[in-house]
Amino acid sequence: MTNKDLSFLRQEYAAFSLDEASAPGDPIHLFHQWLDQAIGAGLSEPNAMTLATVTPDSKAAARVVLLKEVERGGFVFYTNYLSAKGRQLAANPHASLVFLWLELHRQVRVSGKTVKVDAAASDQYFSLRPANSRLGAAASPQSQPVGSRRELEERFEELRSRFPRGDLPRPPNWGGYRLLPAEIEFWQGRESRLHDRLLYTREGESWQISRLAP
Repeated sequence: MTNKDLSFLRQEYAAFSLDEASAPGDPIHLFHQWLDQAIGAGLSEPNAMTLATVTPDSKAAARVVLLKEVERGGFVFYTNYLSAKGRQLAANPHASLVFLWLELHRQVRVSGKTVKVDAAASDQYFSLRPANSRLGAAASPQSQPVGSRRELEERFEELRSRFPRGDLPRPPNWGGYRLLPAEIEFWQGRESRLHDRLLYTREGESWQISRLAP
């Protein structure tokens, strides 16, 4: 196989900076600022994040999911509890998130422990989803082998015939997780590869800020 040299893709980052002297004491405030700027810049799926978990045999697993809320100091996403990530989080609740906003030359890494959101919050969010999304979530045995796409479509149509308005109740195996951060790192691309990296580490109810070498 021929090696492919991608060094021609290298860019210089010089649009923004990140300084600990002016950074807020609470990293959630800084995250909201950056997320709002990503939304304001019109980036595609600015709430997309890579979720990394660990399998029971200690292998890394990662996939992209969507952040749905930042509340009570945690990052909330929803999924099928019986999916691969759900089973992995049941065995080991520690996980990491990565947000990448390329156009702004920014990355945020979050690590901590996940807990399930309460049933009432999952019910409320499920009820706000579009009807077809609710039907699709109920029809899909997420991460399990299926014989064909037609099999999924038949499950979907069977549910739609029973709930023509899509008003089916939330399946008990579907709901939310909240990742409670222990560390949050903000990465800002800078010129000459001297990037800014600020690491927030939770200590009790407060946060300590340190600068990391790029």
